[in-house]
This record gives sequence, C-alpha cells and structure tokens, in this order.
Amino acid sequence: MRIMPVGDSMTVGSSGDFTWRYRLWQHLRATAGPSSFHLVGPRTALYDKAADAAVSQHYGDPSFPADARRHLAGWGEGWLHMAPVIRDAVTLHRPDLLLVFLGLIDLGFYTGPADTEANLRRFVAQARAADPSLRMVFLPVLPNSRARTDPPFQEQVTDLNARMRDAVNDLNTPASPLLLAQPPDPWHLPTDTYDGTHPTPRGEHRIAAAFATVLHTAWGVGGEYLVPAR
Repeated sequence: MRIMPVGDSMTVGSSGDFTWRYRLWQHLRATAGPSSFHLVGPRTALYDKAADAAVSQHYGDPSFPADARRHLAGWGEGWLHMAPVIRDAVTLHRPDLLLVFLGLIDLGFYTGPADTEANLRRFVAQARAADPSLRMVFLPVLPNSRARTDPPFQEQVTDLNARMRDAVNDLNTPASPLLLAQPPDPWHLPTDTYDGTHPTPRGEHRIAAAFATVLHTAWGVGGEYLVPAR
C-alpha cells in the first residue's frame, strides 16, 4: 500500500520533531511489515523556524529513512492550498490511500467553514480525477488554544467538522472509499501539544493512532496502535 500523508503544520512538523508520520511508520513496520507499505509524496522536509521555510531534515530520529519521510504537507497550508496541487501529486506519486489532516489553518487564516468545505470537495474531485479508485481518510480538526478561549472560533471548528462528516458521507463510494477517523478524545492541550496547537511526542502518537485504527479496522492493515502512557 502506498500512503500519502496530507496536512498542514501539524503534519509536516518542524525541525527536531519526530512527527506523527514517523510514529505511523514505526507502527506499520512493526505490525504490517516493512514491505507492506510505502509513504509517498513530493516533499520530505520539516519546517525550519529560523529560515521560515521547509528546509530541515533534522528529524527527532535521524535514522528515519529518507524514502519514508515523504509527504504532502506544508506549514501554513490548508485545503485552500492542497486542492489545486493534489491531482498532480496523485498522478506523480501514485498513492493508494491519502491520510488527510487539514482545516485548522483554513479557519485561522483563510476561509470560513462553508468555503473550507467547498475546498475539501474540490480536493476530493481533483484527487479522483487522477485516480478514481483512490481511498482517503480524513481526521477532523482538533481544537487548539484559540478555540478554547474564543467561542466564535470554536463554533467554526464545530461547524467545519460537521461539514466534513457530511461531505465524507456524501462523497463516499464503493470504488473510492472515504472514511472519517475518530479524533483523540479528549485532546488535552497541556500534554498533547507544546504550544496549544502543534503536537508533543504524545500528541504525535495519538494522531498516528487515529489513522492507524482506520487502517486496521477498515482494511486490515497493521494492528492495534498502543499509545505509550507518557
């Protein structure tokens, strides 16, 4: 199985992070076998805060192989940015499955829930234009510190997650399944994030577990993901 992670800053990670992509790679190697899957995509770098660009290869585990670092994620990028590029990415890198974690950055900087939903639907259409049998798993938006202190923003997060659920139900087909991952509940900002948004090592495990659970239960890929106690 060829898997492409798609996301924003919570997926690309910054210099020194392990990333949830790494945690999922570790889990699948242990439970599905190294030859059963490949992580694919046009990018490999982490975001470097000093350079203000995705130019770092300083992963938390330097032994994370270069060919397993592949993804389509960007710091400050959301559905708005991924919808125009997903068709070419799928054409070039031939994933069987997209693991998509987007939406928070859209609401924070670019679009409201309705326009974000429209970009999500555009994303699906463009991905399927490249591969009509492509499978996709979406993780709902996880509330950040702004959502905890800004009730109108929390309402937008809730609205978008409801729209995402409806879109998945509307667009799901037997030929190209769309599934919604169960978000970590509760998502505990003091332990699961280091700044109110971006995941700590524990948060990385919990995001990886959300995707791994769908892979295991829906398609028999890998096993149960055991999140470390700390």
